[in-house]
Amino acid sequence: MRKLGFFAIFALAVSLLVAPVAAQEELPDFIQHSECDVDLTGETVTIYHFGDLSGSYAFITQPLLAGMSDGLAYFNARGGVCGAELVQDYKDTGGDPAQTQAHYDFYRSLEPKPDVVVLYASGDAELLRSQVESDQIPAIISAGSVEGLYGENGDAPGWIFATNPLYADQFGTFCEFVAANEMEFPEPVIGYVSWGGAFGEAAYTPTVIEYCAELGVTVLDEPQYFRPTDTDISTQVLNAVDAGANILYTNSLASGPALVAKTVVDLGLEDDIKLAGVNWALDTSVGLLSRTSIGSDGLPAVNGIYGSLPFNWWSEVQLPGVQLVRQLAAENERTLPVQNIAYILGVTLADYYIELYTETVNRVGSLDAVDGAAIKETIESLVYSPLGLYTVDFAGGELRAVSANRIAQMFFANATLTGVATSGDDALKVPQEDGTNIYVPILAPRTEFAPAPDLRGGE
Repeated sequence: MRKLGFFAIFALAVSLLVAPVAAQEELPDFIQHSECDVDLTGETVTIYHFGDLSGSYAFITQPLLAGMSDGLAYFNARGGVCGAELVQDYKDTGGDPAQTQAHYDFYRSLEPKPDVVVLYASGDAELLRSQVESDQIPAIISAGSVEGLYGENGDAPGWIFATNPLYADQFGTFCEFVAANEMEFPEPVIGYVSWGGAFGEAAYTPTVIEYCAELGVTVLDEPQYFRPTDTDISTQVLNAVDAGANILYTNSLASGPALVAKTVVDLGLEDDIKLAGVNWALDTSVGLLSRTSIGSDGLPAVNGIYGSLPFNWWSEVQLPGVQLVRQLAAENERTLPVQNIAYILGVTLADYYIELYTETVNRVGSLDAVDGAAIKETIESLVYSPLGLYTVDFAGGELRAVSANRIAQMFFANATLTGVATSGDDALKVPQEDGTNIYVPILAPRTEFAPAPDLRGGE
């Protein structure tokens, strides 16, 4: 399980260890955009996006800004969108739904209104679902809830599209993995310990629970929720464990998975309980936030946590897209906390926008003729792999979230960068001014990319 091949060489996601590559004037061959039928030189394509940049999501969303900025600069230096410059326009909601509504009201009042917007959170998607449809402004989000993408009953695909698998589908993928690895997960019982609210509750649905049960994986019928601001969730964890859970699954990010892992360690349960979660549970931020909570093996408490990895990662250095992402991070002096999921999404979003607008302009004849309905038509029909790191495919409009997923685990680099650390003794530790050490996380895929189960419910 720990023979990671090229993953073991991680070369660290530390910018000082990545040698910058000389700037190019042309795009590399592995990036294949459609030919431009219309010259857009002198025009502008704006990526409008808004969400929580200063609250609970900041560990994720601040790197998104960095990745998008670096990606836009890179692609603009190589022709942008058929000659048009890519720019961004964004606002911070601070996690406040009232601010989400206010910012959306501002954007839709623009003349012309945006052709498409980018959202960050499931709650924002649920809030704006009917509004973007009424205004005919499609929205792109990294992942989402059934309600946000398909409506309350899961049977009404809307105008919001997710570039990661639906959270419910990710949970179903994990149940498939558990069922296929009986020796690793004997008599599996999953306790759902997560943030409350639209995002945190998004994976816990009757359809998912039934699907897991059919696979022989029990999901407890009492989820345990906590707030992003909570620091003590021992009651929630004990409730799940006392009910029979030997796996804890969390649909939270940053401090959420770190707190669940810390609680398991503090309660002396680390030998009895396995941890798992949504793709965000494998983010760099989780590994860094866990550095002050050390397990009996001398490694951060999240060592070994399972989760979804529906895109290629920083450590897959044989891929040209990963090489480019690492190059941009190095050239722009992006530190380890910035080198996460969201940075990759920011860079790849710039690439996706180029193909999205190129194909749309080619079809409608000019940038002025592009509107939300035209963009939605392209989104539904377009099959494209930004930087080759994941594939955006909405099955001709049948789906509102991509399907391809895989399961991975988070480990930590050893001191010689030849593999994963087996304990704190052989781990790479980077001393910090506060007296703590940074342990460098490594993600190790356990499965290949495959379609996630469609667990939206409804139809």
